[in-house]
Amino acid sequence: VSLRAAMTALIRRAAGTLAAAGGAGLVYWSVALDDTQRTALSFEAFSRAMPLARLVDAESAHRLAVAALAARVAPKETRLDAPELSTTLFGRHLSNPLGLAAGFDKGAEAIPALFGLGFGLVEVGSITPKPQDGNPKPRVFRLTEHRAIINRYGFNSDGCAAAARRLATFRAENSLATATTAGATTTTTTSSTSTSTSSSLLGVNLGKNKLSTDSAADYAAGTEALAFFADYLVINVSSPNTPGLRGLQESAELTKLVRAVKDTLRTLEKDRGVQWVNGCPPPVVVKLAPDLNGEEIRNIARAAMRSGVDGLIVSNTTVSRPGGIADHERASEAGGLSGPPLMDLSTQTLREVYRATGGKIPIIGVGGVSSGRDAYRKIRAGASVVQLYTAFAYEGPALVPAIKEELAACLRSDGYESVADAVGADYREKKSGGRRRRST
Repeated sequence: VSLRAAMTALIRRAAGTLAAAGGAGLVYWSVALDDTQRTALSFEAFSRAMPLARLVDAESAHRLAVAALAARVAPKETRLDAPELSTTLFGRHLSNPLGLAAGFDKGAEAIPALFGLGFGLVEVGSITPKPQDGNPKPRVFRLTEHRAIINRYGFNSDGCAAAARRLATFRAENSLATATTAGATTTTTTSSTSTSTSSSLLGVNLGKNKLSTDSAADYAAGTEALAFFADYLVINVSSPNTPGLRGLQESAELTKLVRAVKDTLRTLEKDRGVQWVNGCPPPVVVKLAPDLNGEEIRNIARAAMRSGVDGLIVSNTTVSRPGGIADHERASEAGGLSGPPLMDLSTQTLREVYRATGGKIPIIGVGGVSSGRDAYRKIRAGASVVQLYTAFAYEGPALVPAIKEELAACLRSDGYESVADAVGADYREKKSGGRRRRST
């Protein structure tokens, strides 16, 4: 019996035991409550079980969570998002701007359940061309009192072939559009109905193999294998856990990688006859580190605009140990730090990237988000949408509707009718001497 099968059986048995333990009370409440109340209760129930995950080590808990979601053992959102949360990214409508960052569902195993939690976008990966184990264990460490994590996974990946099979199954099960090639039809994306709903986006985050000597070839290979299934593609050059990877953020290297990915997309269309459903290939996004100085940010911004990058993700984990983290017993562990201690650094980097690009490139803000107010800070700093990961790992599904509710309240409180109105508000107000100016 595979480990995944054993985990799935254990999860289902635990769920059955919990249901039985509730007995008549659960039956009563399921009848007495309306749909909205039942949904809220189911999210709260799953989140209340999150402390049980800390009975095992962090990586085992991560694998159990993905296995549970892959088995559809999860609550499902039935409530409509607040109208203020409606927004667009890459010309596509989103019912809300809250996403799940790459790193949680590395192998594209749990996409339907993750969308079912109410995320506006879900990003899977990082996915490397060939399967690889990543760094030796242990490689994930909780800093529980800080609600933070240090990880050095090192792009552990099942590889593109396995991910492509799962992504194809997801697309087929959701009655999605197809792209046609000469003599064949391939499940793909880029239409307004290409995710679990018409108002959400699926991102595919690409990485390189650790022993590869040709980074551009690796990202091109990932593009060739997975572009069909992505609403947007991410070139991840900012993980601190693959030797030499962050060096690819340097202007010339970054331009080379973007060209390789975009050339591959053009080749798929021109030489292999792919007809993208909406008339163009998926947008290409670059994920950056938070540990960049002002000159590096300006150089990256210029390279991104020259090479036609469609979006930026700011940011990945940090190799720094800010605040009280430096005194933690785990502070000396190698790897990237995520969670609330990353919030200020990543948001400041986001603010600088927005200023360096003049707001001309959409930014996905990530790093330390654990509340609606955190998400609002990212948006005001320049993020079009936001992602979370570590807070979700600690708090569970109930955090998703809680963040959306608080974010909508923040927008209303400041008089914004939509997310788009608030994007880059800090920058605009600073330029105008403190007077509020809405985006156009």
